[in-house]
Amino acid sequence: MYNNNAMTNLMQVEKKNCTHNMSSASILVKTLVKLGVEKIFGYPGASVLSIYNELAKTKEIKHYLVRHEQAAVHMAEGYARASGKCGVVLVTSGPGFTNTITGIANAYADSTPLIVLAGDVAGAGNKIFQNVDIIGLAQKCSKKAYKLSKNDDIAKVAEQAFQEANSGVKGPVVIALPRNLLEADYIPAEKIQADAADELITDFSSEIKEFLHILRRSKKPLVLAGGGCADASEELENFIAKMQCPVVSTLMGIGIYPSENNLYAGMIGLNGCDSANEALNQCDLLIAVGVSFSDRSTCKSEDFFNRFKIININIDFASEQFLLNIKADAKEFLQQVLNTSFNFSPDEKWQMQIDSIKEEYVLPETSAKYLRSSFVLQTISEFTRYYEPVVVTDVGQHQMLTAQYFNFNKPRKFITSGGMGTMGFGLPASIGAHIANPDNLVLNITGDGSFQMNLQELATCREHNIPVKIIIMNNSYLGMVRQMQERIYNKRYQVEMINPDFTKIAEAYDLFAVRVTKEEELIPALETAINHNGTAIIDIVIDSFENI
Repeated sequence: MYNNNAMTNLMQVEKKNCTHNMSSASILVKTLVKLGVEKIFGYPGASVLSIYNELAKTKEIKHYLVRHEQAAVHMAEGYARASGKCGVVLVTSGPGFTNTITGIANAYADSTPLIVLAGDVAGAGNKIFQNVDIIGLAQKCSKKAYKLSKNDDIAKVAEQAFQEANSGVKGPVVIALPRNLLEADYIPAEKIQADAADELITDFSSEIKEFLHILRRSKKPLVLAGGGCADASEELENFIAKMQCPVVSTLMGIGIYPSENNLYAGMIGLNGCDSANEALNQCDLLIAVGVSFSDRSTCKSEDFFNRFKIININIDFASEQFLLNIKADAKEFLQQVLNTSFNFSPDEKWQMQIDSIKEEYVLPETSAKYLRSSFVLQTISEFTRYYEPVVVTDVGQHQMLTAQYFNFNKPRKFITSGGMGTMGFGLPASIGAHIANPDNLVLNITGDGSFQMNLQELATCREHNIPVKIIIMNNSYLGMVRQMQERIYNKRYQVEMINPDFTKIAEAYDLFAVRVTKEEELIPALETAINHNGTAIIDIVIDSFENI
């Protein structure tokens, strides 16, 4: 007969032996492979060289060396936003981590799932080289932060971090990895204390009944699509087709519902379309799906929530100001609504009102002397329509005009920094978007100010032959700030920029570039850039004083 205790002890010895001489860094990389990680964006340093050593041994994960750690996070964001997968970042201790803070905050604001693997020093104390409080810093701008201790199983910590980043309201998760623990032998833990998961309702029968009751009493309903329904685009489109009511979007919701559909009225908000904002003003019921109601969407209006009834469908956000709060994953809720037999017919004149408003919204005329960005962006939109490009913007006037003049008919085609408005986001995020979708044309529409924040990533483009097409809207000003100073601060400008010759910068990186100063030069430049096998820069000189 076998002795049960002896058998248990033997199994524990064998389990320990099977990982003998395997470091925690080795187990971490094996776990990343198991979790489906294929790309990592990073910058090495002493604290994480054990991980880099293991990455060099695996063919399943490709590492992209960036030129700045902030750019690593933005690349991971672009990759995540374009693919729907979780982006992964690897940086070293001290300034390696602190340089990621802006990117982490940006991902947190836009609910982008990321894992940031941050090397940490061994021990504690202010005088230790490159020592910073990673957890203290990360807790303020991430969904969750872990610090590996000697009692933790690194594989299980990584698995839990990925689950956290990808569940509920998605977001960035930081793992601080002390160098001594990464380099030590891996010892598997029998148990790990897992966080209790929030219990979500899965049967929405009662909520749907109340939802339909409110809907039937409405004459002029309007659907507002936010970034939180990016994975529910098909369900949203089918729902609106059944409802036959108009739809608008937030900045983060652009493309989730086809822009070219006649039911779509545009983007709402401070820099939104007149047609969308007017539709919002005239509706009697707002059905908000995956919307965070930022101040830019509500135009900082104190009476926004009192102007109409609101049904809010969101996995997290709730307010007493809403007539009906439905805490649900948008995809699951809409699926159940679509499986319910119901009839609804909005007021026949309601859609006619929206169509009339849209017809009044026309493109401004082109200046005789300077190219206007509104004209340039509509031209680019029409010229690239066949390619169905992924468009990644930076922040400023070009961002808002791209949102207005491009037609996005699929989700994950428009990628921008929404909640933080981070200049320098565009170029690295477009690199990540290309890596996620290598067969898709990727446009980075940027301003001269934003481009200069992370232009060092042209080296990453050159190294990996990233064929992103960079379109610089060059007005020699920080346009959005200048516009505010003009309107509010008596034209006291401090934002005129003496720019370098961007074509010469491209030449220094051995990249193709062309400059456009006239209307007749625009289409030939686009043709050449798109057909160029590699990174291409189009520097477009536009009106310095155009407002939006």
